[in-house]
This record gives sequence, structure tokens and C-alpha cells, in this order.
Amino acid sequence: MNLPADAPFVSRPAPRLAAGVLALGVHAVFVLLLVFGVSWQTQRPAPVMVDLWETLPKAAPPAALKPPEPPPPPQVKTPAPAKVAPAPKAAADEPPPPRAPDIALEKKKAEVERLQRLKAIQAEEEKARAEAARVEAEAARKAHEKQLAEQKKRELLRQMEEEDLMRRMADEEAASEALAMRQAEARAAAGKRQAEVARVVGQHRDQISAKVRGNTRLPDNLKGNPEVRCAVRLLPTGEVQSVRVTQSSGNAAYDEAVVRAIVKSSPLPLPADRDARAAFVPELSFVHRPKE
Repeated sequence: MNLPADAPFVSRPAPRLAAGVLALGVHAVFVLLLVFGVSWQTQRPAPVMVDLWETLPKAAPPAALKPPEPPPPPQVKTPAPAKVAPAPKAAADEPPPPRAPDIALEKKKAEVERLQRLKAIQAEEEKARAEAARVEAEAARKAHEKQLAEQKKRELLRQMEEEDLMRRMADEEAASEALAMRQAEARAAAGKRQAEVARVVGQHRDQISAKVRGNTRLPDNLKGNPEVRCAVRLLPTGEVQSVRVTQSSGNAAYDEAVVRAIVKSSPLPLPADRDARAAFVPELSFVHRPKE
């Protein structure tokens, strides 16, 4: 700046910019020293061992933190302009450590909850075991009842089989007795019938013998009581078809006289009973003796 030569001389104050910068630097250094001094003396809390008590002990008042000693006054120097680093976070920003009584309460509460859960689990297990025992007992009871029912059924079937067997045996015995009785009756009836037939046959043989004897002309020289047998063929009506001598008496005249008497006696008297007539028809075995 050019001033006129004739301008009066005016005195100006000394520039204060350097003094201001110097003061600002001194304050910045002081703040840095204060922050680093506090952070160097701040210690991390050590791990705390906590015991569980029935009653909480009285907590001791925390020791007062000792304020850091102020640093010695720095020598005033004119520092070179430098970049000011950002101050680190103060230790006060970190969360304070939990107090001992709070940790003890939390642990006691957790222990109580653990015991409650353990008791609940044990109760559930006991309930499950009781339910399993009940189910097993019910199954055993049903199996026993089923076994008893099957045993009773088998016993009933066996009893029914025995009763059926006894009934069949009784029926068979009664049938056998009835059959034996019928057979006995049949034999008795057959015997009676045979006796009746034999009686009828005997009667008609006597009648035939009497009729033939009445028509027989004995020879004069006949001696004794000779027997002659003849086979006589008869019709169902009693008519004589033929006569032949099957066993001679030894006297031919007597034999011929008997044959002629049989033919002359035709028709011979036959029984009306069919079974009795079978003894005469179709062939009659005739025996004749002169003195009978």
C-alpha cells in the first residue's frame, strides 16, 4: 500500500493472530493430556465370583474413584499447525458392570426356574409311567379275562361233547336194546309161526295119509309093516300130477298098491296157509306104512 509522503506517521498495534493460534494450541494440548491421563488410570473391572445367599448381603459402597492428578503445566511453545485428532470416546460411554446383588438375584431366579422345570419334567415322567402302568395293567386284565373266557368256552364245549357222547351212547344202547327186543320178538314170532306151520303141515299130512290108506288095497301076502317112500307132484289145488317110488318097501305089489291109492286120492287135502302149503307143492315126500 503506498501512502503519500506527506502523510502523518500513525502507530499500529502488533498483529494478534500468532498469539491466538498459540493459545488455541496450548488448550488443545491440555485437553489431550487430560483425556489420555484419565483413560490411562481407568481400569477394567475384574470378573466377579458370586455366591447365592438366602438373604442378600449388604452391598459395600463402591470406592470413590480417585481423580487423576493434573498434569504439570506445559511449557508454552509455539507448535506447528497440525491436524487435531478426534478425541477417543470417554470411558464413561461404556456400560457400567452389573452390580453383584443383581447377578445373584438373576442366578437365583434362574436356579428356581430350572428346579421348577426339573420338577415339571419329573411330574410328566411320573404321569407317563403311571399311564403306561395303567395301560399295561388294563391289557393284562383284558388278556386274563380273554383267557378265562376261552377256558370257559373250552370247558363248555368239552361238557357239551361229553353230554352229546353220553346221549349218543344212551341212544345207541336204547336202539340196541330195542333191536334185541325186536329180534327176540321176531324170533319168538318166527318160532311161533314155524310151530303153527308145522302143526298145520302135520295135520294135513295125517289127513293125506288117512285118505291114501283108505284107498289102499293091500296084497294078501303082505307081512309086517313095510315102508314105502314116494315123490308126489301136486298142483296148488291138490291134484296129483305124478307119483314115483323113491324108496321101495321090497314088496312090489305093496308099492304099486300105494301108488294107485295116491292117484285115487286126488285131489289131496292141502292147507290154505301159504307157508304150510309150501311143504306140499310142488312136490310132496309121502311115506306110507300099512299099520300106522
